[in-house]
Amino acid sequence: MDTMTLDSTTQSPTDPAKAETMSPNHHFDLANTALREINSVLHGDISGEIVIDNPAGAHSVAAGVNAPVKITVNGHVGYYAAGMNQQAEVTINGNAGTGVAENMMSGSVIVKGNASQSAGATAHGGLLVVEGDAAARCGISMKGVDIVIGGDVGHNSAFMAQAGRLVIRGNAGDGLGDSIYETRIYVRGEVASLGADCIAKPMREEHLEELAGLLKAAGYGDDDLTAYTRYGSARELYHFKVDNASAY
Repeated sequence: MDTMTLDSTTQSPTDPAKAETMSPNHHFDLANTALREINSVLHGDISGEIVIDNPAGAHSVAAGVNAPVKITVNGHVGYYAAGMNQQAEVTINGNAGTGVAENMMSGSVIVKGNASQSAGATAHGGLLVVEGDAAARCGISMKGVDIVIGGDVGHNSAFMAQAGRLVIRGNAGDGLGDSIYETRIYVRGEVASLGADCIAKPMREEHLEELAGLLKAAGYGDDDLTAYTRYGSARELYHFKVDNASAY
């Protein structure tokens, strides 16, 4: 039978009645414990700090957590890590596969390495930080989340982004902000091309203050704010116009 190592309890994790009331500070090892068991515990009445070792690219690590806990994942993760996160502060000491922090509602997710495509997709709130690069479609259809990328993003990032803020400290690929709504995008590097209805906009004092707050929260408070360009919606695609038919 799989076992899991717990720093502060000797209760059996396979006993549902006991798993729901485990005390703080848990140490899980995916090398010898099934991910389903770990996520089941994380979905119960849990508190404190959690460490997960040896994820080895497993999918859906720490997905669906809804508790004010701190979770540290030591290693690379696969698809949808920390998806649907609420309240938890999740740190991934490695790279993340497709859809990290997908549909996140609150809390924070920090990826110390790179992220694959669709990072932060459809997320409604909270803060996602990727200290490396993020691949295509970063922030696709974001609905209120704040995303800070330490490096570059791939093509079609912030596609149909509706609300929230996306900060890119590196370069952006083709089609940035295609069909964007009211998300604000800040880019320090070069943009290969802008998508439909996305334009450069002036950086007023309110935007500088907003950008400064986002960078500080993500650990980049020393950045030169004047090096950034703001992008947003031209608001020409909100309503159908026959003259714009080719852009839809």
